[in-house]
Amino acid sequence: VESLPEGIKDSQDAVAETIANNVRSTIIRQRLTDPAYYDKMSNLLAEILEDLRQKRLSYQEYLERIDDLARRTHTPPTEHFSSNLDTDGRRALYNNLGENEERALQVDAAVKAARPDGWRGVRARELVIKRAIYEVLGDEDEVERIFLIIEKQREY
Repeated sequence: VESLPEGIKDSQDAVAETIANNVRSTIIRQRLTDPAYYDKMSNLLAEILEDLRQKRLSYQEYLERIDDLARRTHTPPTEHFSSNLDTDGRRALYNNLGENEERALQVDAAVKAARPDGWRGVRARELVIKRAIYEVLGDEDEVERIFLIIEKQREY
């Protein structure tokens, strides 16, 4: 709040709106890396804003909840994942494959085993990865959905 311009930080409503917009922007920007997780964060943001509008939260409570949400959108917590889900990519797969650790690890291993160097943006190489995902998932629509997530993960 202290870093906001004078005209904004003088109004609690303006501060609340500015912070919410910044968090929303981060959620939108990061959503492609892990849609399931960032959809949850988006829903939490909507819930917080509704609680503020309905006066179920004081301004201070709002700031505390939005601060927690902002931290979770910038650095998703990892403590509730098993030790096997030790990378952002594996956690994203887990979140987006129905929280099925075995499938997430199978897709992760298949992609890492099949991926050719410089695969992004090269259709033939992308098809190699999609084929590897299909061998695990067996569903073309699911392959396309998961491929978009894998494509945004740096580790692949």
